[in-house]
Amino acid sequence: MAEEKKTKKKKIDKAFYEAELESMQMELVKLQEWVKHKGLKVVVVFEGRDAAGKGGSIKRITEALNPRVCRVAALPAPTEREKTQWYFQRYVEHLPSAGEIVLFDRSWYNRAGVERVMGFCSDAEYHEFLRSCPEFERMLVRSGIILIKYWFSVSDEEQEKRFKDRINRPHKRWKLSPMDLQSRTRWVEYSRAKDNMFMHTDIPEAPWYVVDGEVKKRARLNVISHLLSVIDYEDLTPEPIKLPPRQEDTGYVRPPIDTLTFVPEKY
Repeated sequence: MAEEKKTKKKKIDKAFYEAELESMQMELVKLQEWVKHKGLKVVVVFEGRDAAGKGGSIKRITEALNPRVCRVAALPAPTEREKTQWYFQRYVEHLPSAGEIVLFDRSWYNRAGVERVMGFCSDAEYHEFLRSCPEFERMLVRSGIILIKYWFSVSDEEQEKRFKDRINRPHKRWKLSPMDLQSRTRWVEYSRAKDNMFMHTDIPEAPWYVVDGEVKKRARLNVISHLLSVIDYEDLTPEPIKLPPRQEDTGYVRPPIDTLTFVPEKY
């Protein structure tokens, strides 16, 4: 499906969306408990066009989960020292241990996208990435990591609409980086880079799954539904918890309440 020729989809009913999301988040909690119980190692890569909905989907996945089990890796630009390392090195340290899920909000695929288009890597570094990335991912899978890769696709028109929304809302402007703005002026170059990346890295051991991000709520439900479908899990929901009685007062006298510093009550 070409990003530039998407079929216009209607927005999803809010009540239906919220009900489905709540149900799926309950299933994500069950998946989390299964990952802990079985000592699984799960990596989910989120890539795609800027403003295609990656961040919103990640937020809905993590909302109800334990941050000690499911964490997000959103790495900043590499330091001068990191630039001298093996390219995949700084990503490796964020990989999960047994019983953990790591969501990469952008990943090692920066080299095949923004670094390639913006000239932040040499041709030799780029072509070496395309050669070594499939082997790197096969190695991860052989080591026991469950690797799932999502590409969020959005049309030129919808991306422009979302960029303008961010510009007009001060609390969203932080989402617009100089690189995001450059992506608008280099739309075709990014398309070419993405297509070439897929050609080299869409491998049987770790295929790319494309998410239609044209309607945010649909994209969120679709990606969570798919994530739940690709990992077999069982319901380990514990028995209902009975709240124990509070300890009896044995005569302990607490300090006067006026010795404490409270947050001012403005509301």
